[in-house]
Amino acid sequence: MPNKKEKLQDYVHPVLNEEIASISGHYAFTKEEQLAFHGREVLYFIGHAAFDTSCCGEGGCAYAFVAGFIKHWKVKKNKQGHDISQIEKIEDESIRKEIISILKEKERVHQINFY
Repeated sequence: MPNKKEKLQDYVHPVLNEEIASISGHYAFTKEEQLAFHGREVLYFIGHAAFDTSCCGEGGCAYAFVAGFIKHWKVKKNKQGHDISQIEKIEDESIRKEIISILKEKERVHQINFY
């Protein structure tokens, strides 16, 4: 039974290597990973974005997206067949800073965002 502070959320795993169009270009997640962190597992994704249809110029970046702490791994699927895990969002700023530091060194990404 989850403790009262714990807020579990369903998280739909994205399809890897599927480009998603945006108004200024496209992006895709290329890798799904787990990071051991103080006795817990962090679910995160690595991706790339290209800004090639923007009126302001072209560019791109590599990024990480941190879903959260894994509580229950791939417990069900949605109607489209995508896996769903239950996660706990990471809201503590000191924990976020530590994870950012680890991921910048490990993955060499330009940007790290949290769910």
